[in-house]
Order: sequence, then structure tokens, then C-alpha cells
Amino acid sequence: MDLSLHYWNFSTPSDPARIASTLARTAQVAEQAGFAEFTVMDHYFQMEARGSADEPMLEAYTTLGYLAALTERMRLAVLVTGVMYRYPGLLAKIVSTLDVLSEGRAQLGIGASWYEREQLALGVPLVPMGERFERLEETVQICLQMWSDNNGPYKGKHYQLAETLCVPQPLTSPRPPILIGGGGEKKTLLQVARYADACNVFAFTVEDVAHKLEVLRGHCEAEGRDYDAIRKTATYFGSIADADVFLADAERYAALGITQFDIMPEGDPIAYTEQAGQLIPRLSAI
Repeated sequence: MDLSLHYWNFSTPSDPARIASTLARTAQVAEQAGFAEFTVMDHYFQMEARGSADEPMLEAYTTLGYLAALTERMRLAVLVTGVMYRYPGLLAKIVSTLDVLSEGRAQLGIGASWYEREQLALGVPLVPMGERFERLEETVQICLQMWSDNNGPYKGKHYQLAETLCVPQPLTSPRPPILIGGGGEKKTLLQVARYADACNVFAFTVEDVAHKLEVLRGHCEAEGRDYDAIRKTATYFGSIADADVFLADAERYAALGITQFDIMPEGDPIAYTEQAGQLIPRLSAI
């Protein structure tokens, strides 16, 4: 079982002048401890379910570009990119840039955007859910084409590209892995089966994750896809304060096929990451 740090909150410390140094130190501590991955959210306002919209929030890919220069080993990704926030061809170029500058450590995490307040506030087109999933599929198709030898046009329902030229190509071979996040059974998990190298679901309960993975298995069978070829990750909402409880949870989810927990710092992110890092040797044995 691998561990990934999902850096979701820029409010600690409260001084904006210390955001950069705290973020940098947290990432370096995580890498030294053996975290496999470091992710950030794709939001412009803090989620109201976790705080208030006027709390500090950094743009995701600028943040990862900063971290690429400060780390050497961890995979870097957005968990997950909102499909409506960037034109697909530009998104492919952004992820390619991150992959080149991180020397092959980028992952495209993507999902259907949902936070209406920030979209309305900042002028992001707000479209019905069904259209968002159509755009999600076309976006993944465009990224796959841009990360291939095919530089020709792309003609979809929502996006039309005259060329899909992307130079330099990503360093990761054959391309950066694609993670599709979310547990929607009819659309999200179907697109995981069709396109993704990895998925991410919320670890609310073992029973819920087991059900989601069985739905994914069914989609894979229908699509002729190898279920075992998809890396299964889960965002963990529990505490790490009691190591035995956390590790017992990890064992239960690992038995379902989850190979990575994404954990979210609470309080001081540096202290949290140092504490979590101490669990990695035991977690790696699961």
C-alpha cells in the first residue's frame, strides 16, 4: 500500500507570505519519508464543505510546477482537474510541460467539475452534468491523441482542433498515466474502464468501495478491459492519530484491491506529514 499526500488547504499558516515555504517543506518531508505521490485540488475557492470560499487557494498546475523543482521522486498530480477549467488541447500541453520539467513524474488526474460558485464567480462555463461527462470523454481522447504520433485534427461534438501537435512530448513512456476520479457508477466508472490507468474513489466505508469496484469490474468486462490493469486508489477521510486503527483500515481496503491511500493534512501540514511518514514502513508491508 502506497501513501499519497493530498495538499488541500493553504490556510495553515495563516500568513500568505509563508504559504510557499510551508508547501515546499511539506513536499520535501513527504518525499524523504517515502510518499509515492503529492497532489493538489483543482479549485479556485476553498470548498465550502471543508471551509469558507474566501480562504487561501492556489492554482493547481502552477503549484505543481513549483513543486517539480523541489522534489525528485514523487509523482505529481491534480486530484482532480476540473474538465471545464481548461481547453483540452491546452490541458494536454500543461501536463506535458509538467512531465518534462519534473523529468517524467506527471499524472493527469481528471474528473467532471462541480463547484458552481467558483465557476459562476470566475466566468467558467457552467453546463449540465451530462454535457460535462461528454466533454470529459472528449478531453481524455484529445490528450491521448496529443500524446501520440497523430498530429492531425480532432473533431468532436464539443471540441474541434485543427492540429494536435505537442512538442516536446511527455518524457513518461508511453505517456503520463491518466487517473479519472469519482465514484459515479453509470458514467465516471465507465470512463475509467474505457480510458484510465487509475481511478480514485472516496473511502467512506469498506462496503461502499467494494461495491464501486464491482461496478468497475462489470464495466471492464463489458468494454473488454483488463480490470487488474487499472490502479485503484482511495481518498481516506479518517485520522492517522491512532496508527493501529489507520493500518487496520488500510488492510481492509487493500484486501479489496486498493493500492494507495490519499491522505489530507489536518492542522500543521509539516507536522502531519512527519507523523504520517512514520507509518510508511508498516504501510508498505501491507
